[in-house]
Amino acid sequence: MRGLFLAAGLFFATGAAAADWQAVEQVVPYAVTGTTGLEIYQSIGANGPKLGAGRVIAHTGFKLTWTRRYERQGRACVITVNRPKLVITYTLPKLKTKLSGPVKDRWDTFIAGVTAHEKVHGDFIKELVRDIEAMSVGMRVEDDPDCWKIRPQLQARLGELSKAERARSRDFDKAEMSDGGNVHQLILQLVDPQ
Repeated sequence: MRGLFLAAGLFFATGAAAADWQAVEQVVPYAVTGTTGLEIYQSIGANGPKLGAGRVIAHTGFKLTWTRRYERQGRACVITVNRPKLVITYTLPKLKTKLSGPVKDRWDTFIAGVTAHEKVHGDFIKELVRDIEAMSVGMRVEDDPDCWKIRPQLQARLGELSKAERARSRDFDKAEMSDGGNVHQLILQLVDPQ
C-alpha cells in the first residue's frame, strides 16, 4: 500500500495581521466506497487528492492573505498593522457506502485518526501565522522613508518561518507514517484487522 501518505500543503499569499483573528476551517470531502477495509483503502488510493506525483489519504492546505500597513516614522519604515485572513482547508475521504459491524467500527476509527492528524497540521499553520504576526508587527527598517527596503527583509523572514513550518510538518508526517507510527497503524487496522 505504498504511495499513499498524508501531507500538509502550503498555499501562501501575502497580505495582513492583527491581535484578534480566527482561522476559518473548512472540510472538502472526496467520495470513497467499499465494503471491506481493503476496498475502502483502494478507493482512497484511486480518489484521494493529488499531491506531487501521487495521491494522498488527506491533505491540509491554506490560503493566507494580509492587511498590512507600512508607516514612515522619521526616515524609518515600520509595520504598524499586520492582520491575517487565514482559511484552512482539510481534504478528507468521505465514505459513501453504508457499513455495519466491525468494518464500520474500523472505518470510524480510521477517519477519526486521519482527521486528528490533519488538525495537527492545521494547528502548525495557525502557529506559523501567529509567529509571522509576532515577528512583523513593529518591524522597523532605518533609512527607508519610502518603505521599499522593509519589504524584501520581511519576505526573507517569512521565507524562513515558512520553511521551518514545512520541515516541522514533514517530520510529523514521517513519524506518523513510519512503521508503527499512528497513521501506519490506522491503515493496518483498516485493511488487515488481526
